[in-house]
Amino acid sequence: MKKSVKIVTIGGGSSYTPELMEGFIKRYEEMPIKEIWLVDIEEGKEKLEIVGKMAQRMWDASGYDVKVHLTLNRREALKDADFVTTQFRVGLLNARIKDERIPLSYGQLGQETNGAGGIFKAFRTVPVILSIVEDMKELCPHAWLINFTNPSGMITEAIIRYGHWDRVIGLCNVPVGAMMKEPQLINKSLDDLVYKFAGLNHFHWHKVFDSHTGEDVTLKIIDALYTQDDESVPANIFDVPYFKEQLETMKMIPCGYHRYYYREQEMLNHLIEEYNAIGTRAEQVKEVEERLFELYKDPHLDHKPEELAKRGGAHYSDAACETIVSIFNNKNTHIVVSTKNNGAVPDLPDDCVVEVSSHVGGCGALPIAFGPLPNAEKGWLQLMKNMELCVLEAAVNGDYGMALEAFTINPQIVSGENAKRILDELLIAHKKYLPQFKDKIEELEKEGITIKDNVARELCEQGL
Repeated sequence: MKKSVKIVTIGGGSSYTPELMEGFIKRYEEMPIKEIWLVDIEEGKEKLEIVGKMAQRMWDASGYDVKVHLTLNRREALKDADFVTTQFRVGLLNARIKDERIPLSYGQLGQETNGAGGIFKAFRTVPVILSIVEDMKELCPHAWLINFTNPSGMITEAIIRYGHWDRVIGLCNVPVGAMMKEPQLINKSLDDLVYKFAGLNHFHWHKVFDSHTGEDVTLKIIDALYTQDDESVPANIFDVPYFKEQLETMKMIPCGYHRYYYREQEMLNHLIEEYNAIGTRAEQVKEVEERLFELYKDPHLDHKPEELAKRGGAHYSDAACETIVSIFNNKNTHIVVSTKNNGAVPDLPDDCVVEVSSHVGGCGALPIAFGPLPNAEKGWLQLMKNMELCVLEAAVNGDYGMALEAFTINPQIVSGENAKRILDELLIAHKKYLPQFKDKIEELEKEGITIKDNVARELCEQGL
């Protein structure tokens, strides 16, 4: 008989936590949980207590005897953990607001995981995730780290490449959304189809095959996308359609985030329009979160509210919980994960992290070979992976010149004086969370660099 398990969630005060609890409750008969620890930081204490009480209500309503522990002491929680999940945001949503508003104030893309904002989310997160890994090596050396913290692919790469920790799987809800919504477009169920994904986190493509005949039905789905409503687009992405001829030529379906590259002009125009009118996506999400936590305070609420779907993280539990249960039971389930390439995508080195269809079981993720990509997609893939590697090198070493290299190679950043100004302003805006860039930030402050955007500047002045 297998033992019951201990699960630790870092970033436990997240609004996503009820979905995670729902997923574990649904799978309890497959994986009995002994205890769950929700961990957060002092700034997130109030949210941790609110969501922690709700999580306990959910377990109490389920009939399963599971205790939810709340703590601000990460090391206390990690001791003898079996699985550690990460879903934190360094700097909270105010940091994301700065990531989005500062580039947009210069007419360049500001987005959570793309462009300058995505780079800075990695800069802030990498030192923290590597410190978590060091604690795990000491306190739970046999645990699996299941990372949902964005930018998920880059963070997973940092864990393996710089943390030297291979017991890690990176996850994203975007592939799950595609597999849940697309089959109905051609009157099929998911069991009727075989999905093959390859690429990077928020930058992958997929093909679809009939599981009974082996027929490639990708073009049928592409055709249906232009005659029916495509509900697979994540809630946080403006739904401008791809050019059909381009998809028919590549014979693959891009993920929703490719809109920032394939329809860059329209996406940027939309973001600038929101920036000037109703506020960036981060500001909108902040309002959604405030409503969610008001709901979570209800002492009678013991299930995930529908409002959570508006947060942009739908199907989170289907990815995270199924991955954990698949490892626990050696199920070898098909799950799309960020993991070491090992030849699955021959256009990239074997030792780098890719997001790819894998069989997930007792030894982790075994990537499924996808084969070489067409020339255009191969070019994109190699550019983006090398951009990611530049970002990580800068994040680990605090190398300002390498940060400039990352900015220059990133397709969403128009290189030149404004790009350097965006880099400098973001360094100053996030100085509290960028100890590796301390010397450069002090130099920039002596030069009198100030933040152009009023909202971002006010947040900094308030110490937020």
